[in-house]
Amino acid sequence: MADNKLWGGRFKEGTSASVEAYTESVSYDWQLYREDIAGSQAHARMLARQGVLTVDEADTLCSGLEQVRREIESGSFEWKKELEDVHMNIEARLTEIVGPVGGKLHTGRSRNDQVGVDFRLHAVRRLEDWSAALVRIVDVLARRAAEHQTTLLPGCTHLQPAQPVSLAQHLLAYACMFQRDHERVGDCLKRVRVSPLGAAALSGTTYPLDPDFAARELGFDRAFTNSMDAVSDRDFVVESLSAAGLVMAHLSRLCEELILWANPQFGYLRLPDAYSTGSSIMPQKKNPDICELMRGKTGRVYGALMSMLTLLKGLPMTYNRDLQEDKEPFFDADKTVHASLSIMADMLARIEFVPQAMEKALEAGFLNATELADYLVGKGMPFRQAHHASGACVALAESLGCGLADLSVDQMRLAGADVQDDVYEVLSYRAAVERRVSPGGTGPESVRAQLGQVDEWLASRVVAE
Repeated sequence: MADNKLWGGRFKEGTSASVEAYTESVSYDWQLYREDIAGSQAHARMLARQGVLTVDEADTLCSGLEQVRREIESGSFEWKKELEDVHMNIEARLTEIVGPVGGKLHTGRSRNDQVGVDFRLHAVRRLEDWSAALVRIVDVLARRAAEHQTTLLPGCTHLQPAQPVSLAQHLLAYACMFQRDHERVGDCLKRVRVSPLGAAALSGTTYPLDPDFAARELGFDRAFTNSMDAVSDRDFVVESLSAAGLVMAHLSRLCEELILWANPQFGYLRLPDAYSTGSSIMPQKKNPDICELMRGKTGRVYGALMSMLTLLKGLPMTYNRDLQEDKEPFFDADKTVHASLSIMADMLARIEFVPQAMEKALEAGFLNATELADYLVGKGMPFRQAHHASGACVALAESLGCGLADLSVDQMRLAGADVQDDVYEVLSYRAAVERRVSPGGTGPESVRAQLGQVDEWLASRVVAE
């Protein structure tokens, strides 16, 4: 009923049960209780500092809020849906504990800037956990890469065998992706760490507040600059979900390759039993269900991002109740991203790679054709002519059912490749990798340099975080 609402003074009729069920958010925003209590304590201390409350009143409020926190964490707190949200539930219980002074806590504050503070504090905490999980997955990829610097496999374009590469180089490519994700999350945090506390409903307040003090108390980098923007800004949620979408895109790409490589037709790796499932009818099956689910869950995170973009696109200034719908997409995406990163890191650490299967696969697909072309260029032939001659040798070998290295010098010459006996030295797959001396490439020295760069990056992250 209206007289049970903290905002109910203007209303004569109570809200209907169906409307209360439709509009409540406490069933999910209770997760913001830590942040709500921290924000309220900072607000109370700021009010006392500015002389709006007495120090004793602020101390009473802060102590009462601590009791509320203990009750919530012990499980004895009663969440009431008729009180709508986390803010009203906590304030109502606080007033029961401390009496009338509890009604002073909301002085100079609106639920509009209050929820902004809560959500931003929560987003900071969650994004910091994403950052830590990204550092861990980069570390696992780097360690596995260091173990397989001499393991060779077909590198592909268009999912077709292209050139031989080291497994280390392949794994480090994913490390680069997750390093960029880490940078994106860190950049996003710069705009999340902005306090809206003090903006009130939309236009500020007549009370002499100090938003900068409240921002410092809560660990924000700075306070808002425009009160209307402060209460309506959800860019930080969109940015967070955008970064989350890219994290999941990179995980999904990795999952796709792990699924292919685990197929016996590839046989490049064996998945740990703990990260696989069986079939209810086919006893021989070992299914990469975890990778498949992770690949599928990527769509959930994309959906969260699209939900937020759609939510915001038509909103006028300033706060609108539509913004209540901003939390569930974030909560769901956060759960998906953090769990996916943690599980992938654990699984990668335990995967058993099969170097013999990878190196055997080098024999199919003429992956040394570029080496033959480069050899001819080294003999003075223009690259386009060398490319054509190498292609003709591939066609001949394919018609004979053999590899390039199985062709005789005379056969290569008949195909237009002016070669000598030393051609066989460059047709070796290992030699092909070792000859890749360009920075960032798959050659041994380049891979060692890349590993060194990742190790330096990891060391700086450990120190900073």
